[in-house]
Amino acid sequence: MSVSYIPDPIRHCLWGKAAGRCQYAGCNRPLYRDDLTKFEFNSSYIAHIVSDKPTGPRGDKVLSEQLKSAISNLMLMCDAHHRLIDKVDVQGHPVELLTKMKVDHEARIELLTEIQEDRQSHILMYGAKVGEHDSPLSYSKASLAMVPDRYPASAQPFSLGLKNSSYTDAEPAYWEIEREHLRRQMDRYVRPAIVSGQIMHLCVFGFAPIPLLVALGAEISDIPTADVYQLHREPATWKWQAEPSDFAFTVATTGNPASSKVALVLSLSADVGFQRVTDVLGDDIAIWHVTHASPHNDFLQGRGQLRQFREILRRAFNDMKAQHGEDAQLHVFPAVPVACAIEIGRVWMPKADLPFVVYDQNRKTGGFVPTIRVQQPE
Repeated sequence: MSVSYIPDPIRHCLWGKAAGRCQYAGCNRPLYRDDLTKFEFNSSYIAHIVSDKPTGPRGDKVLSEQLKSAISNLMLMCDAHHRLIDKVDVQGHPVELLTKMKVDHEARIELLTEIQEDRQSHILMYGAKVGEHDSPLSYSKASLAMVPDRYPASAQPFSLGLKNSSYTDAEPAYWEIEREHLRRQMDRYVRPAIVSGQIMHLCVFGFAPIPLLVALGAEISDIPTADVYQLHREPATWKWQAEPSDFAFTVATTGNPASSKVALVLSLSADVGFQRVTDVLGDDIAIWHVTHASPHNDFLQGRGQLRQFREILRRAFNDMKAQHGEDAQLHVFPAVPVACAIEIGRVWMPKADLPFVVYDQNRKTGGFVPTIRVQQPE
């Protein structure tokens, strides 16, 4: 434990660098408020990396005296972690480890506090059960993915979705119930905040069956400015990664160009065989196929790829209506990442584009089945 007097200016600077939080890695506990009662008071301790006396934890005959009041040698800590490093597990906390904790914590605080106000964004999370898997959404993971481009405008996200639903996506009633619940939540919580100007920007995180994510995108539309995020597997994060420089989508058409029955096949996460489409719609159809060189689950790495997808889909919606007419029936067969699914709905323009039905592939239902119809509100 420290026995040295630390000047007030040094204490104040340390508090600022630590943002009043414990600097022990993974703790981040606020030291100005009691966790239980929420009563506000200073519960912090100032710990020495190199002890202020040679016989103390990590003490040194020369450095202890030299560094006893140096801010580079001081850490802001809660009582538990102060005791841990100085009494309980001194050997497990060498100088190098504690120095790294301090540097990492202060760098993170510096990064967060440098963000300007115009980068505020409200977090919108939508989760629904995918098969037997629950949604992996959390405010902390979402907020980390936003930095440094955006930072949360509120500590409370707009969290949508039907909790603890007993229905599964193999049941027809599931789609109707989830879609209606989503629409009501948007009408109650999100849309009024957009209209009132409370929401100027959205960061959107969705993990749900693809048709519901398309419906979410249609509910959001492209009216509010929004960034849509993708859940990556390696590394396991929502933060956008570096993307391939030569990536490109392609669009091709086949089938009967004069047909009023049109299938939009999106082979992005996996190949969608045309036979599976004609098994549902018959042979007399026009097929528009959007794909890329190597469809697989983890192809979507960067924002630029998602922007390309929006652009190519926008053109496809225009071209399909121009070629097949305003009365054409559009059927969408998506094998896409979650971010692309949301953008399908956001790109679609209710007054200009064809209404469409989204199909879902489910082994329990024996192939593609129609789920949700996206159309202009009546």
